[in-house]
Amino acid sequence: MSQQHRQREGGLALVAVLWLVAALSLIVTGLVASVRSETRLVSGAREGVVAGAAGDAAIHLVLQGMVAEPQPVSRLTQVQVSFRGVAIAVEVLPLNGLIDINLASKSLLTQLFAVAGKVSPDRAENLAQSVLDTRSAKSTNGRERGFDAIEDLLQVPGVDYDAYANIARLITADRPGSGKVNPMAAPEGVLMVLAGGDPARAASVAAGRDAGQAGVDTTTTLATEFTDNATTRRFRLTARVPLSQGSAELISRSVDMGDGAQDGLPWRTFHVEQRLEAASGRVN
Repeated sequence: MSQQHRQREGGLALVAVLWLVAALSLIVTGLVASVRSETRLVSGAREGVVAGAAGDAAIHLVLQGMVAEPQPVSRLTQVQVSFRGVAIAVEVLPLNGLIDINLASKSLLTQLFAVAGKVSPDRAENLAQSVLDTRSAKSTNGRERGFDAIEDLLQVPGVDYDAYANIARLITADRPGSGKVNPMAAPEGVLMVLAGGDPARAASVAAGRDAGQAGVDTTTTLATEFTDNATTRRFRLTARVPLSQGSAELISRSVDMGDGAQDGLPWRTFHVEQRLEAASGRVN
């Protein structure tokens, strides 16, 4: 075998070895990336479970404090709770601060779709009428069907997901009162609806309420036909538990303070929800 032939074979062998090393490097890199990804998923899932338990504990601490108070909470309130060294903000929202899709008038529903749902006035009125028609339809026993959950709005003719997503955090289907809204309990999105979409008027009411002012005057800023100052025994408590990298876990528990559960607690839980708030503020 000539010297040139042996050199050619040696070169081919070297190329084969280099290709094999490159292929093995790609495999190892892929395995390392996969392991790291799975580790992050497991770590994130564990963090979510721990945060859910901490948030639920914070909510129960606030509920215990509410039971001890002689007067029911009538305003949207923020309570700071420390649990195992973690500062957790718990929002207490009386449910009559939301718009009840089972009891709200057509004009209030129209304003809801127009302002918060971001649809045209004509379409907003048509959607409000569709909601009324759907909830008042009779079941086989002759009773009005109503809505069991806010997600039932997606079954209403004309209500698409975009319109629903825009109003979802502002509505309830729990029939907590008269169908009107207590502005002192309303989040700013609902105040925007009551103010006809005027952010300055909504912000002024929210600022006075959040500052603890007594007797905040809403007669000149909000539509009075949509409001009352009634109290309610139903609340939604939402705990915000901070996570790594700026995100947070949101744990919500809706309770009836006048309807004790069989386990002896002085409240009954009728809805629980847990969701992730990204660092950008977007809720998933």
